[in-house]
Amino acid sequence: MKNLPILDHPQRLFTSEEEMITMITLLSGGTGTPKLIRGMRQVLHDSEIAVVVNCAEDVWVSGNHLSPDIDTVLYLFAGILNTETWWGIRGDSYETNRYLERIGMPESIMIGDRDRGIHIARGTLLREGKTLTEATAAIAASLGVEATVLPMCDTPVASCVATENGPMHFQEYWVTHRGNIEISGIIREYESPPVATGAVIETIQKSDAVIIGPSNPVTSIGPILECEGVREALSEVFVIAVSPFIGSRPISGPAAALMKAWGRSPDSRGTREAYGDIVDLFIQDLNDEIDLPGSLRLNTMMTSQKQSESLAWDLLSIIQGQRSGKNIGRSKR
Repeated sequence: MKNLPILDHPQRLFTSEEEMITMITLLSGGTGTPKLIRGMRQVLHDSEIAVVVNCAEDVWVSGNHLSPDIDTVLYLFAGILNTETWWGIRGDSYETNRYLERIGMPESIMIGDRDRGIHIARGTLLREGKTLTEATAAIAASLGVEATVLPMCDTPVASCVATENGPMHFQEYWVTHRGNIEISGIIREYESPPVATGAVIETIQKSDAVIIGPSNPVTSIGPILECEGVREALSEVFVIAVSPFIGSRPISGPAAALMKAWGRSPDSRGTREAYGDIVDLFIQDLNDEIDLPGSLRLNTMMTSQKQSESLAWDLLSIIQGQRSGKNIGRSKR
């Protein structure tokens, strides 16, 4: 597909009221999908973007509630995300983290001072009886976020990896040990099976299309799809999935090792199989040597904002074609 012009400011992709895209929902986790969201913001208004976010990597640290994937999305929309690391707040300081280490209470995760303020606020709201959805909405409002940002569920769920010493939380595996531990399986820990919130289901149903971004299929997208009600809702809308792999190499993160531990091939084929029949159109990178019949090839390497915008334009053009009856890919309906 030919890339469309890059805009320097957000504007609507289509001007006809009948053709206008009113809401796109993205499934997000980690750092891959936020890069695509950055591009979407140059084509759609924030109010036309909804993001369902993985919360299976949430963890309490020093008495405060850390939601790394939710915070990355919130900070992106608030214009304060550190886009060099794709986590944390740009220009943050680490005085509290250093002082805790000095007094003999080191943290396994390096947390910035302003970032910690968000964790304190979230933890306070949760202890007051607010749901994670309500806490996220309150924080989003305080940051001036106009997009809809939704955790996948309101009950605790944790992604863990199986090691020779037993289950290990994903945050410890990836942040503390940098993935340098042999793993043999993927475990979801919860008191009761996670159920998607009503807000998540309603948002998916109202969307013109859903994009499964190029995030880790195992620990970022997998937990969302495992929430009761999500796959059923996705079966009723047009779904595009963007592969996070180029050949056997993940675009970022530990996706390859996690896919192997999950019992799937660490490539686009394994990703496509994991998502199953909820996907109408699967996107692979131009340089991906894995041949998947029916997939569409685009440049998915979002190493710059312009590349993110270009991919966003391409995906929205596909969605508009689907809405106009020019089917691209398989339709579930």
